[in-house]
Amino acid sequence: MTMNDEYIKQCNILKALSHPVRLKLAIGLYKDECSVNECKQKLNVPQSTVSQYLRILKNAKIVEDKRSGTTICYRVVNNLAIEIIKTIIKE
Repeated sequence: MTMNDEYIKQCNILKALSHPVRLKLAIGLYKDECSVNECKQKLNVPQSTVSQYLRILKNAKIVEDKRSGTTICYRVVNNLAIEIIKTIIKE
C-alpha cells in the first residue's frame, strides 16, 4: 500500500464522519452497538436515513455489522474513527 492509498483511506473516514448526524451516529455506535431501529429512535430520523448513513460508515470501514437472530447490530471498529470520536467526546 502506498502512502497515497493510506491518505485516501483516512480522507474517506474523515468525509464519512463530516456530517453532523453521521458523526452522532458513529459516536452512539462507539458507546453501544445498536440496530437500525434503535439508531432511528435515538437520532429521531427516518429509517431510510439511518440505513443510508450506516452504509456510508460501513463503506468507509468505520462500522461493522453483526447478526443476532433477525436483528443486525452495528458497532464502530475502525481505530482512526475511534481516536477521532474519543477526541470529540474527550474520553
